Amino acid sequence: MEQTVSYTLDSTLDTVDHAEEKATRIATELGFAEDEVMQISMAVREGAVNAVLHGNAYAPDKKVVLAFERTPEDLVITIRDQGKGIDLGNIPNPLAPENLLKTSGRGIFLMRSFMDVVEIRPSQTGTEVKLIKHVHGSSAGGKERTQ
Repeated sequence: MEQTVSYTLDSTLDTVDHAEEKATRIATELGFAEDEVMQISMAVREGAVNAVLHGNAYAPDKKVVLAFERTPEDLVITIRDQGKGIDLGNIPNPLAPENLLKTSGRGIFLMRSFMDVVEIRPSQTGTEVKLIKHVHGSSAGGKERTQ
């Protein structure tokens, strides 16, 4: 795989499937274990769903940019939408009793569970989510930065 590869995708549900497929292929090519490939793929899927549904609201004129970067230590995946940004303070806790039976609202929680580092950078011109999986060693679990 090249050091960095980037895709510009439409704001459709097909994008979610394409993003997941690309993540699976790249993680497999990089030699991640089967369970890590699943985790990376699911985290990318959740990030793509958020970008298409919440960020861009399926707007045909808005794109999702998906980038994969291989560094010596990490696989860094960036998902960027063109929405109005997200208020991180208004994200409900999916483990709260009143949210346990809801069918949505777990995307960021799952990304944080599956990846070693999750960075979320909201802005007026969209939200950028950076997902990092360390190449060697086990998941550090719970490491995250939100800016």
